[in-house]
Amino acid sequence: MIKFIAYYRVSTERQGKSGLGLAAQKRRISDFVAGPGMLIAEFCDVQSGRDDSRVQLQLAIQLAKRENAKIVIARLDRFSRRVSFIANILEQGIGLVCAEMPNATDFQLHIFAALAQEERRLISERTKAALAEAKRRGKSLGSNGRNLAAKNRRAADEFASQLREKLDADVLRRSYSEIARHLNDAGIATATGRRFYPQTVKNYLLREALRD
Repeated sequence: MIKFIAYYRVSTERQGKSGLGLAAQKRRISDFVAGPGMLIAEFCDVQSGRDDSRVQLQLAIQLAKRENAKIVIARLDRFSRRVSFIANILEQGIGLVCAEMPNATDFQLHIFAALAQEERRLISERTKAALAEAKRRGKSLGSNGRNLAAKNRRAADEFASQLREKLDADVLRRSYSEIARHLNDAGIATATGRRFYPQTVKNYLLREALRD
């Protein structure tokens, strides 16, 4: 029987205490491990995905080496979106399994991480370009505008997180069009009460994936 060590990551102390995001990770890993093996330990870091200095992850790695166990994560973005970070872990001879993509090889994990990293870079570049253009035109948000924009971003982030947890791995492997159809058939509306379209689904999933 394969021995697994679960690793979770939440972005803020609030998420860690409330279970927001953590409960979904635990559920997904528990469902996966119930088949091929047993869970011997669990570790959780509370910090941004941009920070690679993770105490709990290092403890998980040490235990995995001693017990000849594999580290299982719920989703790749809960682990890291940096190719170099994932490569470093794999180069240590640690077996890494993603419950969302249980059949993914090490090579495929590198590819998925590279795609996420590039998407994040492109979004950052587009955002900076838009802000620079707004500044060039002399546009400036007042304090009320900034507060409203921040409030809207938080609401959109929360909705995206809730939506992501409603979609299981099988649904997420489908196209954006199929996911939109699935949500509409289930009677789930967007944050503004409208129907889902492929681009709407893409926007929400990218927002949740790149948020932290």
